[in-house]
Amino acid sequence: MLHVLFELISLGVVGVLFLGMLLFLELGRRIGLRQVAMRGKEARVGVGIVDSAVYGLLALLIGFTFSGAASRFDHRREIIAQEANAASTAWLRIDLLPAELQPPVRAAFRRYLDALIAWYSASNESEHLRSQPQSVTVAGRELWSVTVSSCLTPSGERARILLLPSMNELFDLVDTELAARRNHPPTVIWLMLAITALAAALFVGYGISSGPTRNWIYIIGFSASVSIATYVIVELEFPRLGFSRVQNSALIALREAVN
Repeated sequence: MLHVLFELISLGVVGVLFLGMLLFLELGRRIGLRQVAMRGKEARVGVGIVDSAVYGLLALLIGFTFSGAASRFDHRREIIAQEANAASTAWLRIDLLPAELQPPVRAAFRRYLDALIAWYSASNESEHLRSQPQSVTVAGRELWSVTVSSCLTPSGERARILLLPSMNELFDLVDTELAARRNHPPTVIWLMLAITALAAALFVGYGISSGPTRNWIYIIGFSASVSIATYVIVELEFPRLGFSRVQNSALIALREAVN
């Protein structure tokens, strides 16, 4: 399944970052030991200034990517809530149609909700993450066709002004949610984050080289903290794939209500 593959890839990337930081920490420590042996205390002149600059850049990148990922995650949840609200409004406005014209519209509306919920709940295929499945497209066209046909009849003209805009708003929000799936930081941001994390690990290793032995709590704690933060950012960036899932409870509750 795509969810399992995504988690394996995410954990693999984070694991590589963790091991890479450990390697650069050890490399920095050995460079520091060699420099101290060659130059004595002068080898550490200005180290704190450089360390602060690199650590500050790493903190900025982690904060920037985390904030952006959390913002996009919340935006995705807001879109789902707006979809449920638009769908609820459209369902209520079907009452504006004459009683004899309502059943086919309501039946098509239920089929569209079913297709939409199935798509959101089981996005296990990679092509479904970036494009609408055929079932949603067909159900949407059928719903729009039935609604327009009903509103164009003389008895359904009163519903046209309110019902058609509600349907159109629902379709627009579905397209907006699909577009939000493609909104992620550029690749250069991820590369810069990884490079800065490795550079920071190198300077940390250089900084702790003055100790007689390796401080494993400091070494593992620093590497694990950055790696875990990166993993959480990736989870928030892809809420249809990871453990941090965007919930579809509002749409599901609406579907149960319109039975």
